[in-house]
Amino acid sequence: MMIVPRGAVSVLRAVSLAALAWPLALGIAPLSAATDGSAAAATASAEANAELWPQRESKLAPDAAIERRIDALIAAMSVEQKVGQIIQADIASVTPDDVYRYHLGSVLNGGNSDPGNRYNAPAKDWLAAADAFYAASMKPNGKLPRIPIIWGSDAVHGHNNVVGATLFPHNIGLGAARNPELVRKIGEATAIEMRVTGLDWTFAPTLAVVRDDRWGRTYEGFGESPEIATSYAAPLIEGLQGKVGDSDWLRGPHIIATAKHFLGDGGTHAGKDQGDARMAEAPLRDLFSPPYLPALDAGVQSVMVSFSSWNGVKMHGNRSLLTDVVKQRWNFDGFLVGDWNGHGQVEGCTATDCAASAVAGLDMYMAPDSWKELYRTTLAHAKDGTLPMARLDDAVRRILRVKLRAGLFEAGKPSACLLNTSDAARQRRTSRAGAAGGA
Repeated sequence: MMIVPRGAVSVLRAVSLAALAWPLALGIAPLSAATDGSAAAATASAEANAELWPQRESKLAPDAAIERRIDALIAAMSVEQKVGQIIQADIASVTPDDVYRYHLGSVLNGGNSDPGNRYNAPAKDWLAAADAFYAASMKPNGKLPRIPIIWGSDAVHGHNNVVGATLFPHNIGLGAARNPELVRKIGEATAIEMRVTGLDWTFAPTLAVVRDDRWGRTYEGFGESPEIATSYAAPLIEGLQGKVGDSDWLRGPHIIATAKHFLGDGGTHAGKDQGDARMAEAPLRDLFSPPYLPALDAGVQSVMVSFSSWNGVKMHGNRSLLTDVVKQRWNFDGFLVGDWNGHGQVEGCTATDCAASAVAGLDMYMAPDSWKELYRTTLAHAKDGTLPMARLDDAVRRILRVKLRAGLFEAGKPSACLLNTSDAARQRRTSRAGAAGGA
C-alpha cells in the first residue's frame, strides 16, 4: 500500500555521487542489464525454480500446544467462518456488525480512512473503534468459536495516519543514514504508539530495492542496492515485534510486522508503479529477495504480496513464488496478505472474484471496498471445490497461528491492554535523530 500522510514532511539526507556508484562497486548489474525490458528479459519465464533459491530453515520451532488449538478451532469452524477469516475490509466500508455477520478476520484503515470519517480523529477515537471491532468479533454466535479480529495499518514512518503521532523520515532518508540501530528504535517507538491506539499490526517495513528512480514510490525504499535493506530488515522488525523467544515477542509494547512488497516492486520496467519486472530469475532473486531472508529469520509474521508482475504474471497469482519459494523453500509459517484489491489484477480475476490468488498461496485478501461480494464468491468457490478446502484450511491455520502467537485470544479488548502510555518526548528525540542521520 502507498500512504501519503497528511501534513508529513520527509527529511532526506544528501547522497553523494560516490554512493550512487554502490551497485557497480558491489558487483550488481546496472539498471539497463537487469530491468531494461530487453527482448531477452521480456520473453523470460515467470515460473520460478525454487531449487535455485536459497534454502532457509525456520528459526521458529513448531509449538505443539498452539497447533492443537488450531486443529480444534478449524474443526469447529463453519466454511462461512473460514472464508471470513481470510478477508480484510477497510473501516470506511465495514461496520462492527459486518465483522460479526461475515466472520471477518481482519480490518484495515487505508490512507483516507479514519474513525468516524474524521481525518483528525484523536487517539481515543481510534481506541474506541478498535474496541468495537474486537467486541463484534468476540460476540457469541451459536456454537462457532470466537476468533479475535486483527487491525492492520500503514504505519510506515511512524503511526502516520494518526494526527499527533510521532513521524520519522521516509525510508530513503533512513537508508542514507546507514544506521541499523536507529531503525530498531524507530520500530520500537512506532509499535508503542500503535498499541496505545488499539492497533496490533503494521504493514511495514517496505523492503523494496529501488532500481529505477522514475518509480513514484522511490522514497519507500532504503536504497538501490539490496545490502542496505538487508542490514535493516532484522533490527526494524525486532523493534516492531520484539525478539523471538522473549516474553514480549508480539505482545505488550510490540505488534505484528509485515515484510513488503514481495517481490520486485522496485524493479519494474521504466519504473512504472504496479508494473512488470522484466528480467530473468537470477536477477529477480539476487537483487530483490535478499532482505526477506533476515526478515523471516527475525520472525516477521506476515508478508505482503506486491501489486507488480514478473514477466507478465501478477505476483498475486504466482504460485511458484508465493508457495514454492516463500512457504516451502523458505519455510515461512506466517501468512501472506494481499495489497489493496491486488488480487483483482490477476488474469481472469476481478476485485470481487478471485479464487486463483488463494490457490496460488495468498492467505488473506486485502479487499477494502470489495469485501462483501468477494466473500460471497469465495464462499461459493470453497463449496464447489474451485478453492480446495485443504488450501482454505491452510490459509486459516496460518492466520490463526499468528493470532495465537500474538496472544490475541487472551488479550481482551484493546483498551484493556494499554501500556503505561507512550513517552512522546522520547519518541520525538528518536525522530530528530532519524532526521539527523542518527547523530
